[in-house]
Amino acid sequence: MREDLSNKLSYLGFTDYEARVYLALLKQSPLTGYAISRVSGVPRSKVYEVLSSLVDRGDVLISYGEPIQYTPKPPAELIETRRLTIEKQLSDAEKGLEEFTNLKTPNDLIWDIRGCDEIFYRVNEVIGRANNQILMEIWEEDVNEIHEALETASNRGVSISIMAYGKPDLPFAQVYTHEPGAHEIEDQFGGRWIIVSIDGLEIVAGIVSLGKDSRAAWSSHLGIVMPIAEQIKHDLYISIILNKHRDILEASFGPELRNLRAKFGPPTSVFRP
Repeated sequence: MREDLSNKLSYLGFTDYEARVYLALLKQSPLTGYAISRVSGVPRSKVYEVLSSLVDRGDVLISYGEPIQYTPKPPAELIETRRLTIEKQLSDAEKGLEEFTNLKTPNDLIWDIRGCDEIFYRVNEVIGRANNQILMEIWEEDVNEIHEALETASNRGVSISIMAYGKPDLPFAQVYTHEPGAHEIEDQFGGRWIIVSIDGLEIVAGIVSLGKDSRAAWSSHLGIVMPIAEQIKHDLYISIILNKHRDILEASFGPELRNLRAKFGPPTSVFRP
């Protein structure tokens, strides 16, 4: 049990000797350096060096009486101190890396994102940068992956318009249903995709139904951002027009405009790993 605790304390930056001393003091304190050496098994030639390190770090308290004695910082305080330190270190690292990335990462390249989890991570991160508008195409099955990020964006005043394959529950967004239905489209193309544009400045677009073989592109390159954003708008326009003038349009082009879709032939590509 003691060895197991020593290993856990190593996660908090304790050396083996430091862990032995701290655990000995938890078991019995206050103690002198001599007594700590005897109880912990740390050699007398090393114990005062170890105690000095622990005192400097604040993990052990010292009383300069006669004799000098030591007591451990309570475990709850020790953990809380480490937690605050780690959170500050992570915050500082995050800020530094973000500043470095902003300085060094070209915004005119197209980046390849691989794997479903990585794609949704990037989509959530991109949504978090939206200031004015989010345009999106997504399947109902995939909405839960980004629901929280979308709701947060809506709460800060971002307009959200979605071409949905299925009927996702997104009361804070303008949702339009794609026709033909989601299952027909998925069967036809062999997979599900996601397309996201934020503020007309950045996009993520790709296949998300192939697990680790899913692929997407992420870019701020104007040459890809503009046509993809306009494609989403085009699909939204068609949905709005079809809903308003369905009888007229279906009389000319068949149910759900199937005759018009057939005019340009079957899909030219199928999503396969």
